[in-house]
Amino acid sequence: MRFLREAQRFLFFSALAYVLLKGLFVSGCATDYVQQVIIYSFIVILVSLGLNVIYGYTGQFSLGHAAFYGIGAYASAYFTSALGVTGPFLFLPALLVGGLSAALIGCLIGAPILRLRDDFLAIATLGFGILVRVVLDNSDRLSERLGGARGFLGIPQITNLEWGLIALVFVVLVTRNLIFSRYGLFWQCIKGDELASAACGINTARMKLMAFMYGCFLAGIGGALYAHLYPFLHPSNFDFLKSIDFLIIVIVGGMGSITGTIWAGIIWVAFIEGLRVVLPSQVLELRWVLIPVLLIILMMWKPTGLMAERESKLLGLDKP
Repeated sequence: MRFLREAQRFLFFSALAYVLLKGLFVSGCATDYVQQVIIYSFIVILVSLGLNVIYGYTGQFSLGHAAFYGIGAYASAYFTSALGVTGPFLFLPALLVGGLSAALIGCLIGAPILRLRDDFLAIATLGFGILVRVVLDNSDRLSERLGGARGFLGIPQITNLEWGLIALVFVVLVTRNLIFSRYGLFWQCIKGDELASAACGINTARMKLMAFMYGCFLAGIGGALYAHLYPFLHPSNFDFLKSIDFLIIVIVGGMGSITGTIWAGIIWVAFIEGLRVVLPSQVLELRWVLIPVLLIILMMWKPTGLMAERESKLLGLDKP
């Protein structure tokens, strides 16, 4: 009953946000650029939520999350462009293609590398992320449609406010329910002490792989939404630095905090794009100096993240 009440509250605020944003979009108060930034922030939150499951709740330090984001984007874009999908009715299968492709690759990769821990796991996932980037750069050898280093062109722009918000709300509710199920409790036990969890009878290898696949699935869904937000994909959109973006959102919001991931994702995208607008083009690259300084200050002020210690009473998404 408590979950139903919290879900109703979250759905109410989501519906309110949709009405406000739709009003801005229809009235023309929000330019096309601002509209894309808002929808992109939903995608970033969704993908970061997947990394939060992997790292924040299960304790698996992954630096290759953008690789699964890119796999989902390319798989979904190839599906829609090959079939000539231009309308929203076949977009749901395209999202599933992106998510399932990333989850399948996550299963194949995760089975051997999840035996590693801490820094060794981080290095292994980093290597996989670099490998995916190289494969995407040379993907035209597999199919000319993929474009390789030239980029993937001609992708139908189907992602809109409705698709982005509905996908995010659905994923948040499913993830919240999953986190407080027995599987989510197993994940949190493994993060606390993997050896003790195994001694208690938890199949740690299976639980870690399940969390990793679910996080990759969310990254693939986000990649599919991203692929159909813009008419062009390039391998550079899914490099190592993109994985760092998602990791920063998880840490700034608070590891193991759904609400924190939501707020940190919104703040991060707004801050990055706001600097793009405010700073002159001659000094635009200085934002990559300003951002680390602000992150250092934030971590000194809130070392556990924005919402890790004091969860939001407004949404109630981080309470059992």
